[in-house]
Amino acid sequence: MLLNPKLYEINTRVWIKQFEKGTTLSKIPIKIFEDLAGKGIDIIWLLGIWKTCPELIDKCCFSADLISSYNKALPDWSKEDVIGSPFAIDDYEVNPTLGSISDLKIFKKALNELGIKLVLDFIPNHFGAESKLIKSNPEIFIQADKELLSNDPYTFFETKSGNENIFAHGRDPLFPAWTDTIQVNYFSDSAREFMINKLLRMTELCDGVRCDMAMLQLNNVFENTWLGVLNKKNFQKPKDEFWKTAIEKVKTKAPDFIFLAEVYWDLEWNLQQLGFDFTYDKILTDRLFANDVSGVKAHLMAENQFQMHSVRFLENHDEQRAVDKFGKKQSLAASVLMSTIQGMKLFYDGQFEGKKIKLPVQLGRFPNEKISKSVEKHYVKIFSIIKSEIFRKGEWKYLDPIPVSNNNNSFENIFAWEWKLNVESRLIVINYSDYTSQCRLKLNLATTEKEIKLIDLLNDVEYLRSVEEIKKIGLFIELKNYRSHIFSYIEKIIS
Repeated sequence: MLLNPKLYEINTRVWIKQFEKGTTLSKIPIKIFEDLAGKGIDIIWLLGIWKTCPELIDKCCFSADLISSYNKALPDWSKEDVIGSPFAIDDYEVNPTLGSISDLKIFKKALNELGIKLVLDFIPNHFGAESKLIKSNPEIFIQADKELLSNDPYTFFETKSGNENIFAHGRDPLFPAWTDTIQVNYFSDSAREFMINKLLRMTELCDGVRCDMAMLQLNNVFENTWLGVLNKKNFQKPKDEFWKTAIEKVKTKAPDFIFLAEVYWDLEWNLQQLGFDFTYDKILTDRLFANDVSGVKAHLMAENQFQMHSVRFLENHDEQRAVDKFGKKQSLAASVLMSTIQGMKLFYDGQFEGKKIKLPVQLGRFPNEKISKSVEKHYVKIFSIIKSEIFRKGEWKYLDPIPVSNNNNSFENIFAWEWKLNVESRLIVINYSDYTSQCRLKLNLATTEKEIKLIDLLNDVEYLRSVEEIKKIGLFIELKNYRSHIFSYIEKIIS
């Protein structure tokens, strides 16, 4: 497993339009990825490269709520800008607007030669409601009947593609069905085998998959979501979890293949136990947004193995843009935090430039946005710091800030941790509040020197501090609102 990797997500169908018309995956200028490799990016996730069902656009992409989101993100949008959901796919074939399987393989090879791995979407829950698989493999989907359709015409639908069968739309049990999708039946042996074979094929096209809504395939979740139709069709709960079987089979073929799960509902640990290399950490994102400092601290005290397998992010295609959601100062402080803890770090295209507009995935054109020079400068600095091997291979340790006096509780606003690798250390301190805060930090220094030089890599300042003071009463810290230190120091040992 990659240690503490950095992943960069790209909304491919829209992003590729910045190049000459007709540019395919194999023709994208390699310099873009050379620059990302230079920043220390380990993995590129190309969102939305699979062939979709164009006929679904008119049927499903102009509901009132979607139109409202289009108006907010892209006020001058037109019907031609609507390209449909990348999660309602026809099959795992490259979208013709992006090229062919051959183009994809060329692209992967170019990335791999730069030391970057490629992650693509695996959408286990469903296919597009007009997928050609409805004709060729109807047995892999949840099939219903006239009674179920009559009672719930929003969740069930009758296909007109030759089978004249009634099927279920894909759904999350907490929300209405996605009417542009058709639900895969995970209580069907043939469906499980079909999907595992798709994953095995993916090992030839990419280095890993980001699995959309991966908790929906868990036996208990699937049963609770579809109990009525499963009972009616006499489907029994399988003995094994789909993911355990699938991941074991795939990793037998490709041991280093990466499985990354989009997961919620406190089921992250469950999926890690089933073999996922990394699982979404939405809890951290939400607590950071809520300014829940104590909640974040408690979250970071989870077992080390859980931390190492977690995906930290401030934004992605589903989330509001960080600068817009958090505000600039708080978002930059949060970026220091998520960039310097354990686990995978996910960055979204446009995050480094401070983009503020969340684009609905159904739209095929970005709005014009100004680049924030201060945000861009911040991320350039952060990446120059976290490229160091210490943030990949070092040992991470949480530190408890202590008060500077009995009547000063501002130490509670401060996060602190350190990374150690051989004689090198990095000390990260963040004031996650809107007012100046103070604390002391006791460091377990092994140096035999009387003073130690602390180089603040983030702010380009150097300090000389007494080793005895740091050991006895702690290093004094004072930070303005949402400001941070990333100190570098070397412990000199005289033998």
